[in-house]
Amino acid sequence: MAPQDLLTTLRAQNPLVHCITNYVAMNTAANVVLAAGASPAMVHAKEEIAEFSPICGAVTINIGTVSAPWAASMLTAARTANDKKVPWVLDPVAHFISGFRKGVAQDLLALRPTILRGNASEIMALAGEAGAGKGVDSGDSVGAAESAARSIAEAYCAVVVVTGPVDFVTDGARAAKITGGSEIMPMVTALGCAQTALMGAYAASGPAFDAALATTAHFKVAGTKAAQQANGPGSFQVHFLDALSATQPDELSGAIQE
Repeated sequence: MAPQDLLTTLRAQNPLVHCITNYVAMNTAANVVLAAGASPAMVHAKEEIAEFSPICGAVTINIGTVSAPWAASMLTAARTANDKKVPWVLDPVAHFISGFRKGVAQDLLALRPTILRGNASEIMALAGEAGAGKGVDSGDSVGAAESAARSIAEAYCAVVVVTGPVDFVTDGARAAKITGGSEIMPMVTALGCAQTALMGAYAASGPAFDAALATTAHFKVAGTKAAQQANGPGSFQVHFLDALSATQPDELSGAIQE
């Protein structure tokens, strides 16, 4: 499905997205999903998931501020999504910084997410390659992570998205790069986490590979627009939300290089 058709479908259907994300990202992620045209729900209690996840268009899981109770909720949500054929997106934030976090990420990856989204260092580490990650920040280039992304995609039958100055999307067979955005974007906390939430909205609206392309293109187009008006990271956030809302479907294809 073409990116412009996916955005049109997303806005027409207004899919409900179950977002299990971190404390830092909740508000930003919810606002990004709303601005793009979908409906976010920040439900994380394990006791609710079996009833709630199946009624959603997609589930997104971000381990940024993971704890033992939240890990249990994440695993329950992933299993429920698989059982009910609901697409789900995994964001293994800084999974290499501790044994606990690494274990959670590996357990979730073993459940075969529909889409895996991370920075270059996160993707390389998941593939068992040495990287230069520093906390939540990548120390590696997107290009350096391309082979790792392809190998994970093939091994887990997932679409893998490596985000950075130029994003890389692959399902193991196909691949594309997405250009645009702004140098200001990494200076605004939680935008990457919010992109994961929006990726769920797109995954609820169409095929996974196309959903990943449309999400990254939407972010790049909106980031370029916001930077033209922003004076810094603070004003960028406001203009970015406005740009997400104002972006028209026919603008997305220009950011994608297949």
